[in-house]
Amino acid sequence: MERRCLGETGEKLSIIGLGGVVLDGMKQEEADRVVAEAVDRGVNYFDVAPRYGSAEERLGPALKTYRDKVFLACKTAERGRENSARELEASLWYLQTDHFDLYQLHALEPEDLDKVFSPGGAMETLLAAKEAGKIRFIGFSSHSVEAALAALEQFSFDTVLFPVNFVCWLSGFGPQVVEAARAHNTARLAIKGIARSPWPEGAERKWQKEWYQPLEKQEEIELALRFTLSQDITATVGPGEPPLFRMALEAAEKFRPLEDDEMQRLRALADTLVPLFAAT
Repeated sequence: MERRCLGETGEKLSIIGLGGVVLDGMKQEEADRVVAEAVDRGVNYFDVAPRYGSAEERLGPALKTYRDKVFLACKTAERGRENSARELEASLWYLQTDHFDLYQLHALEPEDLDKVFSPGGAMETLLAAKEAGKIRFIGFSSHSVEAALAALEQFSFDTVLFPVNFVCWLSGFGPQVVEAARAHNTARLAIKGIARSPWPEGAERKWQKEWYQPLEKQEEIELALRFTLSQDITATVGPGEPPLFRMALEAAEKFRPLEDDEMQRLRALADTLVPLFAAT
């Protein structure tokens, strides 16, 4: 499995990470097997959050044997100091660790920024936790270009976790955030690599852990992930459904940059799809 430098942190991450939502709802024995398989295949990047159901409870025991060999990222969706501090401590307990390698403000929206950065906001929790050795690096995730660009201007984040998806990118959503993060020396991490479109209204949702309609064919998944990994990023977090994660893992193991004819195929496919997010 290829590994890439995580910005200026000195860390190297596998180009695909296991998102904790994969483990949500699993029995512990199954979660243990999934994590062990991922580590055996070269994955050292794990990302989780309290919002992902039972993911923290499953990932903690599953990672216990490997904790010193992996890069563990977690998040808080709380915007105030007190609640985010409680959430951080709970996550440390569930994950059975004394620190996170990366702790992120989860799913920032434009309206969150004032509260997060004001006195009594969640940034106070992250800064205090870093000083106490409970987190090593500070980042954020977002699905909003406006929020991501504004956050990058307000603080020197170590990482940004943002959709880098071929349908969205080719419609103009994503490049501006990657460019701004690069200009701020902020490492880029990706999500939504295999997103196809929003679920059509009234459609049966075959994949309950995906709030978007994912690509399902191995060939298309490989092309989409190779597109994402061909951008200026360190790694992408895989999809949440276990079968889709294994397909994405296989694609990452065989990664090579897209060729011109493959790019043309992706452009043709993107032209037929509705982007999950749109630039404003």
